[in-house]
Amino acid sequence: MNPAVTLSEQISADSARKGTIFVLSAPSGAGKRTVLKRVFDDDAQLGYSISATTRPRREGEIEGQDYYFLDRDEFQRRIESGDFIEWAEVHGNLYGTLVEELERLTGSGMDTVLELDVQGMRNLKTRGLEIVSVFVMAPSLDELERRLRARATDHPEVIALRLGNALDEIAARHEYDYVIVNAHLDDAVEDLKAIIRAERCRAHRQP
Repeated sequence: MNPAVTLSEQISADSARKGTIFVLSAPSGAGKRTVLKRVFDDDAQLGYSISATTRPRREGEIEGQDYYFLDRDEFQRRIESGDFIEWAEVHGNLYGTLVEELERLTGSGMDTVLELDVQGMRNLKTRGLEIVSVFVMAPSLDELERRLRARATDHPEVIALRLGNALDEIAARHEYDYVIVNAHLDDAVEDLKAIIRAERCRAHRQP
């Protein structure tokens, strides 16, 4: 520490730093959202970056809480306007992270979670953002298929597509900082909490 800088000044500088960006990825059916909900229920200092999507709204989903639901023309217009820090097409639908949404959260000093697929995670790294990446996976493909069918929200051909994509997504798990195997929900929740606690305790480099 610079001896000319007082302890109170150093603390103020630390508190002014932007929050950590946590990126969570998982194949469909791995239980990522269930894990996240439990973590958010116990952590008031954790923010959630709401993605925009062209995917049709599912029953019970709320605009501005689950997603920002855009039609394809509006999404394309916002891509051209540079409104997205990253975007990708997944299962025929567009998903993206709005610059203003991410800046609103991290600028306040709040740690922020982004739910992204592998493409989205790679896009953020390409943009040079400092992120903590976490991959959540089911203990086996058989279990993943069972969870997808139990969800009863997709047609059989969509489930088959998701299972096929899951193989490529799982193969990319080594690109992540952490991997959580969601075999038992309580254990997976505690694993994610431990990762967040560890990153908050990390000694960050001085700017």
